[in-house]
Amino acid sequence: MNESRAFCPRCGDPVPDRSAGDPEAATDPLRPGAEVELCDSCYFADFDFVDAPERIEVRVCARCGAVYRRNRWVDVGAKDYTDIALEEVGEALAVHVDVEDVAWQVEPEQVDENAIRIHAYFTGVVRGTPVEEQVTVPVRIARQTCQRCGRIAGDYYASIVQIRAEGRTPTSEELERAEEIANQVVADMEATGDRNAFVTEVGETDDGLDIKVSTNKIGKKIANKTVEEFGGSVNDAETLVTEDEDGNEVYRVTFAVRLPPYRPGDVIDLADDDDGPVLVRSAHGNLKGTRVTTGERYEADYEEGDSPEARKLGEREEAVETTVVTVEDENAVQVLDPETFRAKTVARPDYFDPDVETVPVLKSRAGVHILPDPDPDTGDEDDDGYYDPYEDDA
Repeated sequence: MNESRAFCPRCGDPVPDRSAGDPEAATDPLRPGAEVELCDSCYFADFDFVDAPERIEVRVCARCGAVYRRNRWVDVGAKDYTDIALEEVGEALAVHVDVEDVAWQVEPEQVDENAIRIHAYFTGVVRGTPVEEQVTVPVRIARQTCQRCGRIAGDYYASIVQIRAEGRTPTSEELERAEEIANQVVADMEATGDRNAFVTEVGETDDGLDIKVSTNKIGKKIANKTVEEFGGSVNDAETLVTEDEDGNEVYRVTFAVRLPPYRPGDVIDLADDDDGPVLVRSAHGNLKGTRVTTGERYEADYEEGDSPEARKLGEREEAVETTVVTVEDENAVQVLDPETFRAKTVARPDYFDPDVETVPVLKSRAGVHILPDPDPDTGDEDDDGYYDPYEDDA
């Protein structure tokens, strides 16, 4: 390497010319703005290959395993904090900008449950000279409790979803499904990275279910999805509970879900109606069903909505199979009374198949009525739990 006209400002020795044949890049101390380099001896005397912290502390939640990074808790799902320690050390280490062809490897050493040493080995080239360095960074695992787990442990909640039903107690199936909906809403929000999403408590009451959740947004979603599936309505009420550190008012919201009085599969007798009982097939919006005397469709008026005045006679699942004695005409058929086993003339609905030997019937205070059967070809039932003979006409 040729010598330039520059001299090391520290020791006075000539500085080698690193221009590699480029006269414009040659070191020229007389050129305005030119920078004078140190000689190799003085340069390497102050050279630091790797800049490493003396130690690193990693804050982890002892309950959920979250790691505190950049002023917030982050879910990493780690059971072995060695990987976390390696990642934190990797982000903290810095290599000198003049080093080329850098290669490195690390070797963790588990000292105890809360202490890990990370041994890192570096190699590279500086000014054509191979360099290497080894550093050891102690990592301390500080086990704490994140804000989310602290709230859960303290039974914190911001919203209550009350599952009730109009004129009845919700069934166990409805309550179980409402709880499933709540857990699914929380799981979906957690999947988007929302660490404030959790169910605090689910408790049954004499008239339904109370679901306490962490935010008002979650409570609203649970209430709306429950009504979307079962029908009914939602009312909300705010209660001032406190003020935050900025003086803003903090409200707790109660979402009262009121399920319809009748469920798909219920058989009801409408007040002031002489057209026969109705087998309910939908409680969304206006109540809809099928007349069990004629097979005709029924839909409640807009004013009645999902709760027309009626009395419940029974449920589709309470129907029992009985023998068809004879078909009298297009409006009547004889079947055996399921209790007295005597022949009884009952109304013949459109969905009755005259070729069958048995039919499902429901006996109630309104008499004996033939109910729709599962699809005779496939055995399938629709989403409401029974075969709808007019489904294809919808």
